[in-house]
Amino acid sequence: MITPLFFKRFPTLSVLAESKQDEVFDLIKSCSYPNNKARHLVAAARFIMENFNGHLPEQVDELQKIPGVGRKSANVIASVAFNKPALAVDTHVFRVSARIGLTHHARTPLEAEKQLVRYIPESLHSIAHHWLILHGRYICKARKPECDRCGLQPYCKYYKQNKKQEAI
Repeated sequence: MITPLFFKRFPTLSVLAESKQDEVFDLIKSCSYPNNKARHLVAAARFIMENFNGHLPEQVDELQKIPGVGRKSANVIASVAFNKPALAVDTHVFRVSARIGLTHHARTPLEAEKQLVRYIPESLHSIAHHWLILHGRYICKARKPECDRCGLQPYCKYYKQNKKQEAI
């Protein structure tokens, strides 16, 4: 709903960089947190124009310098837009990796990311992110995981713990 009109009004980064936050807000007000997003979009466009000659950087550390871009978004951009071996950790990845037993006692997404990249081959970082998201969305749901349908039962820490509890 938003993107066709947004890109019609702001076809290039330089046009967006010259815009006002109110103009952006008017086009994106139907999404969540439109004030923050409008502010970040304009600031990000200006930052990229001023600091990266109008070109989006490819490296996660450089992407994180852009206003409104955190580690997860930087990893997604590096992975999807530039085919870099980056593993983004969102709520699904964080929850599912802990449940399955891919991470241990990770308290933050960054801790989880560091553990995951240690054991998942670099060539699979980008796709592993999507596998874990989809698994968390459709099988290993937050409130009612569907363990009976899950192909990871023999390997899953959560499943094994629940089976032990049921036996007691």
